[in-house]
Amino acid sequence: MKSFNVAIIGATGAVGREMIKVLEERKFPVKELVLLASQRSVGIKIPFCGKEIEVKELTHDSFTNIDIVLGATPNPISKEFAPSIVKAGALFIDNSSSFRMDDNVPLVVPEINPEDAFNHKGIIANPNCSTIISLVAINAINKLSEITAINASTYQATSGAGAGGPIELMEQVKALQEGKEVQPKVFAHQIAYNVIPHIGSFLDNGYTSEEMKMQNEGRKIMHLPSLKVTCTCVRVPVIRSHSISLTVVTKDKLDIDDVKKAIAKEKGCVLTDDPLNNVYPMPKDTSDQDEVFVGRIRQSIVNENGIALWCCGDQVRKGAATNAIQIAELFL
Repeated sequence: MKSFNVAIIGATGAVGREMIKVLEERKFPVKELVLLASQRSVGIKIPFCGKEIEVKELTHDSFTNIDIVLGATPNPISKEFAPSIVKAGALFIDNSSSFRMDDNVPLVVPEINPEDAFNHKGIIANPNCSTIISLVAINAINKLSEITAINASTYQATSGAGAGGPIELMEQVKALQEGKEVQPKVFAHQIAYNVIPHIGSFLDNGYTSEEMKMQNEGRKIMHLPSLKVTCTCVRVPVIRSHSISLTVVTKDKLDIDDVKKAIAKEKGCVLTDDPLNNVYPMPKDTSDQDEVFVGRIRQSIVNENGIALWCCGDQVRKGAATNAIQIAELFL
């Protein structure tokens, strides 16, 4: 099997470090791993396959002889360095939202639209974490009958806001237990013992940028240009793994047993649906692994063509790092 020179930009962040971990776990054929970050992270050593790899400074000259670049940086960094990556002849698999809606950039979930990856022009975009988890959960339904609409509510873990999210949650819990006041920094409000219905920036239509990703990215990934999605994104006091409530409307009325059987067979899904015995997806069971757990599957009472379900998945892994590496695996 051919081996690849792989670089990770943003290697010291939460997603970058998870990419390193997943590359090793999945035995991706890495010839050389180059870890890149800002100047302040230079010299940090990160373990990989029994070695200690020293982080180097990210520059426009960092990509010589690199085959694949995994991006785990904010939008401005991705936009700045993408031309240099492409010019060097490397494939850039980017986790930021910079290129997701670019018509010339494939937006890929390997379980759903792997063929799109091969239409790249040097860049492939990794979708939003909640979008990945949701679409993996409902892809089997779309195969039974085309989905026309989705009503979604996300319950997103604090780690979705970066490494500082869980730290702030735990610090606030400790402070409140000691009778102290809390000063939110990462989130707009206190997150401990609270939920915040605000992720992303508010748009003119009353939705947030995070909420609109479900519709805009879903249309592109599933090749459903008329798909309609209404979504509410909520930050919850959970460390890791996003949960999503979904009601999908299909062209044809589906039998619930057929839906459950299809989801149970779907790649990337684990059917977790025995509510009478208190079996259903939960964040604590879906953290630090790569499958999307799906349960609470039932007929919508509002729409006879509607199917309601609940799913959970690790947004740092399947929602970010693992999905990016699965895209890279398509080229093995």
